Amino acid sequence: MSRSLSISSRFNGPLDSGNGGYCSGVVAGFVDGPAEVSLRSPVPLETPLDVVTEEDGSVRVSDGDTLIAEAHPAAALAPEVPAPVSLEAARAAMDGYRGLDTGPFRHCFVCGRAREDAFGVFAGKVEGRDVVASTWTPPASAGDERGEVRPELVWAVLDCPTYFAAYLDDDLGLSFLVRFAARIDAPVIVEREHVVIAWPIERDGRKRRAGSAVLMPEGQTLAVADALLVEPRA
Repeated sequence: MSRSLSISSRFNGPLDSGNGGYCSGVVAGFVDGPAEVSLRSPVPLETPLDVVTEEDGSVRVSDGDTLIAEAHPAAALAPEVPAPVSLEAARAAMDGYRGLDTGPFRHCFVCGRAREDAFGVFAGKVEGRDVVASTWTPPASAGDERGEVRPELVWAVLDCPTYFAAYLDDDLGLSFLVRFAARIDAPVIVEREHVVIAWPIERDGRKRRAGSAVLMPEGQTLAVADALLVEPRA
């Protein structure tokens, strides 16, 4: 089956391509059930992309001859989520957010410091823990008719903090999201304050893996993700 999609320019990560988590969430929506998405090329904005569903349920997204993303049905995602972070601790951690107000990610719609309508997910290290955290209050515009945040936007919010978790005690380096999977267990409700956390899982050469979760203030896990980032070759 062949269909199409287009990523609106408002959902950028870098200045000229789509936010990796958001785009992964959009692509995952074409898979029946849980999905793992691999990003093969930067996702162009405002560009019709071809979506082909294979007989095995996998999905390929292309821009002409350029493969943009692939998605495959996946087993249930089950990363071990660390102990919850309180609203107060998450607010304090945001003071240590290391995102810049310059550079290619300054206008990211999730974590861009230079963007007035960003989601404001500014995850900084939690004192005494190997976790980064931020509060997040989804705007009404992020919700559907029931007031529940649309899945692709939950995926987007789960994405950005994993970068800062992957470089928790290191200097921030250049890396790209290449594989992402997320699971939404319960609705994320608009205009309510939540806690977003992320934590490092492993490092292998140029590869860094991190997990993330959206939590209720009381600690209940609403959504969880597993991200693989890769640094470019020297």
